[in-house]
Amino acid sequence: MTPAHPADSSTRHRTPQERAALGKAARTSVPRSGHAEFAPGEKRPDPVDVIEAQSAMRVPELVPIRYGRMIESPFRFYRGAAAIMAGDLAGTPRSGITAQLCGDAHLLNFRLLASPERRLMFDINDFDETLPGPWEWDVKRLSASLVIAGRANGFSVTERADVVSAAVRSYREWMRRYAKSSNLAVWYAQFEEDRVWTQYIRDMSERARDIWAQSVAKARTRDTLQAYAKLTHVADGRIRIAPDPPLITPLRDLLPDDERSTLEKQLRRLLERYGKTLQSDRRFLLEQYRIVDLARKVVGVGSVGTRCWIALLLGRDDKDPLLLQAKEADASVLAPFAGASRYRSQGERVVSGQRLMQATSDIFLGWERVDAVDGRRRDFYIRQLRDWKGIAEPAAMLPPGLRTFGEMCGATLARAHARSGDRIAIASYLGAGDVFDRALVTFAELYADQNERDHQALVDAVRSGRVAAEAA
Repeated sequence: MTPAHPADSSTRHRTPQERAALGKAARTSVPRSGHAEFAPGEKRPDPVDVIEAQSAMRVPELVPIRYGRMIESPFRFYRGAAAIMAGDLAGTPRSGITAQLCGDAHLLNFRLLASPERRLMFDINDFDETLPGPWEWDVKRLSASLVIAGRANGFSVTERADVVSAAVRSYREWMRRYAKSSNLAVWYAQFEEDRVWTQYIRDMSERARDIWAQSVAKARTRDTLQAYAKLTHVADGRIRIAPDPPLITPLRDLLPDDERSTLEKQLRRLLERYGKTLQSDRRFLLEQYRIVDLARKVVGVGSVGTRCWIALLLGRDDKDPLLLQAKEADASVLAPFAGASRYRSQGERVVSGQRLMQATSDIFLGWERVDAVDGRRRDFYIRQLRDWKGIAEPAAMLPPGLRTFGEMCGATLARAHARSGDRIAIASYLGAGDVFDRALVTFAELYADQNERDHQALVDAVRSGRVAAEAA
């Protein structure tokens, strides 16, 4: 059965009063204080089994890199353990109100990004796991990530509680604002860099303001030209993607000639056909570029081992590059618990979720399906490899800095959920008090404990030889 869209017509066309009553009534069946609960079930699967089941579908020689990154710290493990937490969240209380979920809303998935108008925006970045589901799941994943980051920095229990409660309060208060706003006002809402400065950064310490200014300046340098200079070189008089195995392996170095030729044709066809999923003007722009090289790339933590390709394209001349990333899209880790996607292609699922949740998306964001050389049909989504990305460094944050960053994340997540879910019902459920905020402080600490146990389980599995890990 295909699940309904989070904001289906049965809720969209109710009056504001009816929607508010729906949210308030949910408090009776699911008290807000109940969200503090977390206890692993008796039938909870072995976390290493869950990770290995994911790895079975990935490129075998890259899987040890995934494990090597995940054992580095509890936070690195958490980034790769969305599938484990999805199963855990399925057993927690839910209000019954849904929204389009990021599915992996940890704090490092919030960052500075470029809009098509060349303005810096603060928004959610990664949507590999996006799917309609209980809005609480995203808020809980964000909250637990803040505690895990705070523990890594040596923050006290009180300091961590302050960080989480501030983030959840920000989500709640912004959702209540959006509940009073028109549909168009919510759709047009966005957090531009100058608004973030005014609302969150300007009144902080001089150190915090300097860090923000440096992040903004650095983000503006992380563009296509910077990636082009870093990732390419001239070989035999031709511009090519530079090898950096195993992280970047040009297609020419990956397979024997006959297999490489077949794969190259498929990848070229993928990039040519995906243009049909773009707006007509952006498709016209894409057609002005030609593909000159392809390479496999290792990305992230949880995504390591998925098939990810980067393509170097050139336009007017050799100084007019475009770098695209085609990343494999599998079923969301939420699907076993929230229902299968209504889209036939997992790539379309990712792109549609991203377009719905982000204030503005990459102009080259699209999807395509390809029949792979191994006989399997694989889905991909495509976007620019790098376009003004500013990434947070939680390890360098003091408690006030992480608190402010958490508030920014909470506000951004509220806007994303308000676009797709019943913002009036969610706001009514949350209310004006801090009951839900305090509940998530408790939940986040409990889940951080579980994450540490799961991390240790993977460390032990590596030490025993059950799984192999490789640093890269």
